[in-house]
Amino acid sequence: MLLRLRLLLGSLVGSVLLFALLCLGAQNLDEKVSLRLGPARSAPLPTGFLIGLAVVLGVVSGGSSVALLLPMRDDEGA
Repeated sequence: MLLRLRLLLGSLVGSVLLFALLCLGAQNLDEKVSLRLGPARSAPLPTGFLIGLAVVLGVVSGGSSVALLLPMRDDEGA
């Protein structure tokens, strides 16, 4: 259980740090595009920010899925 919690917290902390670096790096980008999400449009965002956001979401989803799919160890029976 402790290993799962460490993996989940490590994934979340790493993704927050990546997101902070992404926000700092995306401030000086001039090219901005907006995404069409059905009938609505998103706010104009730099392309690098959108790609970086996808990477950060992948880190979060990958880390949480590894933490949840990790097999349980039977330490009490030893």
